[in-house]
Amino acid sequence: MSKKKLVGFFFERNYRVTPQLLEEIPSDFNFENFLEKNNNINRSEEVIVLDNELFKKLFNFEEESIVEDNITASVEVISSYVDKPKKREVKDFVIYMKVRYNALKKILLQRSELQNAISISRLASKQAKEYVSIIGFVNSKDQTRNGHYILELEDPTGITKILISAKNKELIELMDEVVLDELVGINGTLGENIVFANEFYFPDTPLKEYKKCKDDVSAVFISDLHIGSTLFAKKEFENFIMWVNGNYGNEEQKEVARKVKYIILPGDLIAGVGIHPLQEKELLIKDIYKQYEEVARYFSLIRKDIKIVVCAGNHDALRIAEPQPKLSEDFAKSLYNLKNVIVVSNPGVVKIHKMFDVLLYHGFSFDYYVNNVSSLRDAGGYENSVAVMEFFLKKRHFAPTHMSSLYIPDIEKDPLIIENIPDFFVTGHFHYDIKIGSYKNVSLIGCSSFEYMSGFQEKLGHTNICWGTAVVANLKTRAMSIVDFREKEKTL
Repeated sequence: MSKKKLVGFFFERNYRVTPQLLEEIPSDFNFENFLEKNNNINRSEEVIVLDNELFKKLFNFEEESIVEDNITASVEVISSYVDKPKKREVKDFVIYMKVRYNALKKILLQRSELQNAISISRLASKQAKEYVSIIGFVNSKDQTRNGHYILELEDPTGITKILISAKNKELIELMDEVVLDELVGINGTLGENIVFANEFYFPDTPLKEYKKCKDDVSAVFISDLHIGSTLFAKKEFENFIMWVNGNYGNEEQKEVARKVKYIILPGDLIAGVGIHPLQEKELLIKDIYKQYEEVARYFSLIRKDIKIVVCAGNHDALRIAEPQPKLSEDFAKSLYNLKNVIVVSNPGVVKIHKMFDVLLYHGFSFDYYVNNVSSLRDAGGYENSVAVMEFFLKKRHFAPTHMSSLYIPDIEKDPLIIENIPDFFVTGHFHYDIKIGSYKNVSLIGCSSFEYMSGFQEKLGHTNICWGTAVVANLKTRAMSIVDFREKEKTL
């Protein structure tokens, strides 16, 4: 009876059990126990022939032998934006900028060098050549023929000009990183309707405590699955799933897999529909609901002791404007039915293993800054996501320049400010090779993807695409490594 139930279970989900598998299933096979572990498996879009090997690899048949410890994964949502529907008015943008000003000013005032900062309107009461400190938004940035820079700074009380002398090489080098509409701090000498800058400060990130836990567990970071696309790296992603289930790779890789308790995925779970002009020809699944069902089907194959944390990206079925709220429970109902999946906004922050704050941001605003900040292009541009992540940690904001990314003005709080310093900062979006770095003890992870190069990417010149790789971070040692799931030699 149990065998018949098993065949029926898989038939309903478009899996065809081979006679060989049926013969090898023991007569005392516990179907109820199997169903308890695998009841969330969704219907496959394609017919899948299920033999004995695939059955063991994909459906947790040997799950208890894979996980040798009793360590329980723990995920706490620290920050996940909740959209409050309201009519947006022009005044909301003004209030939003004031809210941003006050929040970032508070960060800047934590610097001892800026604790005596005054409002711009009070400059008029100061004497010429007096040393002053001010904080303001960068309205404009111009370079003179002599190599000086002139900035226009604005705060809620007024506007003033700042001169950075060409002789101050240290500040001149910083000017390339200065972008419009960001909040900065200036120390300098007051002149006639101008301040001669001596010191220049971004909000920046203080040194973070470098945490390590006692448990020998790991978190895996992947991104940009683009499930539903004909270019989805299906084989590589199935290799990934088999690996976390302990059935892929060499013995060293399998040992690493046993320690995995968390999978972090910052966006673009699906290919989406109508994202770019050439996309329709590259879609295997043209229904948003079915794309998410396919994501849930894959996630349901992953060991249940692993917590999966996801946020949205620009290909997901949400608004492009940031912050993006959690995935729609209407479109992604099948994902919400999985008990080990945690969905947060983009950006969003979770605490894993009761110790480590992980900041997820998909990276949609990256394009603007790579194309408009020459120091980021010189550092590698799209091939160096870590440089862009450092840039944002210095600004403490994901989109400091107005119109660098579509955004929704929130009159209560700017959700694009990086308020709390994370232990891990993870992004996706670029589809280039994995980049790993560290800034002020914050571990930076720029993920690759699970999609082959698309025609649209090739048209834009993004030809150095990488897919089928994952970052593994050991939380006991904080050591990070890369696992390659492509069909070639696998290395850690």
